[in-house]
Amino acid sequence: MTTSTTPAVVVLDGGLSNALAERGHDLSDELWTARLLRDAPGEIAAVHRAYFDAGAQVATTAGYQASVAGFERHGMARTEAEALIRRSVTIAREVRDDVAETAGDGAVRLVAASVGPYGAVLADGSEYRGRYGVSRAALRDFHAPRIELLASAQPDLLALETIPDLDEVSVLLELVDEFAIPAWLSCTISGDRLRDGRSAAEAFALAAGHGSVVAVGVNCCAPGDVLPAVRSATAASGKPSVAYPNSGETWDGVARRWVGEPGFDTALAVAWADAGSMFIGGCCRIGPSAIAEIARELRRPIE
Repeated sequence: MTTSTTPAVVVLDGGLSNALAERGHDLSDELWTARLLRDAPGEIAAVHRAYFDAGAQVATTAGYQASVAGFERHGMARTEAEALIRRSVTIAREVRDDVAETAGDGAVRLVAASVGPYGAVLADGSEYRGRYGVSRAALRDFHAPRIELLASAQPDLLALETIPDLDEVSVLLELVDEFAIPAWLSCTISGDRLRDGRSAAEAFALAAGHGSVVAVGVNCCAPGDVLPAVRSATAASGKPSVAYPNSGETWDGVARRWVGEPGFDTALAVAWADAGSMFIGGCCRIGPSAIAEIARELRRPIE
């Protein structure tokens, strides 16, 4: 009997927003979870800890919807906005270090600084459409300063996540090489297409020549779309894949609520690992209990 089917797999955390909502926080404004970087940083820390306690090996920061411009629209000075973006990383690092010291087990525990798409900051569901109507230069001007801020706080890697747009993929890949910081690229898809309608395989292939990219795959998508996507990502990029779908429910950007029924089976994680996924976890509506089950599935002994 072997000890594990997938010894190289790193278990990711789950959704930050659903975990914070379950703790009683209203996340209905356009800053979403990023608002709590100012208003309740201890609550973000508590969620990171809950995921580590559930068996996650990665804390993904609360930077997804954080930007200087977004904070400034809410009346914050630039210096405060920049400090909050860095704080997203330091909160996770402090929790990780405390958990590691308490556990004393030498296990791998990482901090992934979330780099959400340009569309997330618009707070209108654009991350599920792409094709924002802005130039590559505008996308670069948006992403470069916050990647610099995040990198200055010394995360272990960047999570370029929920990227719906081929042009944005290209811009982000160029930036991570310039900053020389490890990153995973994770696109949001529907079937075999990016949300902008273009080929997901084309986006995955763009990562092939970028040495800073350690894994390529998908998140914030239907669980049933993951297996073919990770196979495609590995084949197109020549890199391990990353997989962390939603619960199966769908976000209604106009009504600002989740619709549909969950359909997430944690046993699928083993197939994703067998298809080449290095990082596996959950995204929206996936909480600590599901992450604990994923960890058990991936570490379950087999005949």
